[in-house]
Amino acid sequence: MATVSIPPVLTSPRQDAMDLYKAFKGFGCDNAKVISILAHRDAMQRALIQQEYRAMYSEELASRISSELSGHLKRAMLLWILDPAGRDATVLRQALTEDVIDLQAATEVICSRTPSQIEIMKQAYHARFGSYLEHDIQRATSGDHQKLLLAYIGKRRYEGPEVDPAMVNKDAKELFKAGEKRLGTDEKTFNHIFSERSRAHLAAVASAYHHTYGRSLEKAVKSETSGNYEFALLTILRCAENPAKYFAKILRKAMKGLGTNDTKLVRVVVTRTEIDMQYIKAEYQKKYKKSLSEAIHSETSGHYRTFLLSLVGSNH
Repeated sequence: MATVSIPPVLTSPRQDAMDLYKAFKGFGCDNAKVISILAHRDAMQRALIQQEYRAMYSEELASRISSELSGHLKRAMLLWILDPAGRDATVLRQALTEDVIDLQAATEVICSRTPSQIEIMKQAYHARFGSYLEHDIQRATSGDHQKLLLAYIGKRRYEGPEVDPAMVNKDAKELFKAGEKRLGTDEKTFNHIFSERSRAHLAAVASAYHHTYGRSLEKAVKSETSGNYEFALLTILRCAENPAKYFAKILRKAMKGLGTNDTKLVRVVVTRTEIDMQYIKAEYQKKYKKSLSEAIHSETSGHYRTFLLSLVGSNH
């Protein structure tokens, strides 16, 4: 469920490229114009605009944006002009290889994506950076966290809704035995079930676990694990149950308290706009009794605010 509003009368990619070139020219950049064009084009249209721009002006639109825009707006726009897999690959590359490694960002992107999204993302990663995602994960992570991430991107999981009730009960029992029933935790069992089962299956396991042991699987994960490993398991579990609710919570955390975590805010808004933003907005409203647009409006300003609000769309 995308939120990008495409104008009723669409100009050609060539015209858009010319209008962008005009907006960049002269003293200072016409940010409002750049936003009014790019925030209202879908992935395919943005790719065509970049093609036309390259053909007409012998330079990449991305490099021009990079030199004309600044701050959070620049970071958001550079991510936005990519296709979804390219965006995920870029976020991962920055999170895993930059001076300040951001394992939470990398974990969030990997553990919240579907198996087919992961496949395309891995290809985009290699094509774009000439490096395998697996290698960069190995370099940046360690222990059970590393094992889980590698298993999660290495397995093709079933994506349909069917589950096998006997298998569900067996997994619930295995997880109980691997965690709450014993002293210490058998991480191998957690890794195996969390990295190999479909979302529908895991959601059913969580429900069976609660029904059988009177305690939520999420609480079990929290009491049995910690750090990035815990965050990875919880991300997989929450996205199996309700991805939109998971992202609503991440957005809330990014904007709560003193100061805003703009890196997180940009990452979630830009990467989810063309996937499930309508659902995220509904979950946000339901849980926090405030619309996501209102929250973004009060936490951001200027052209950066305009851009994010254009992506998130109106409250309706």
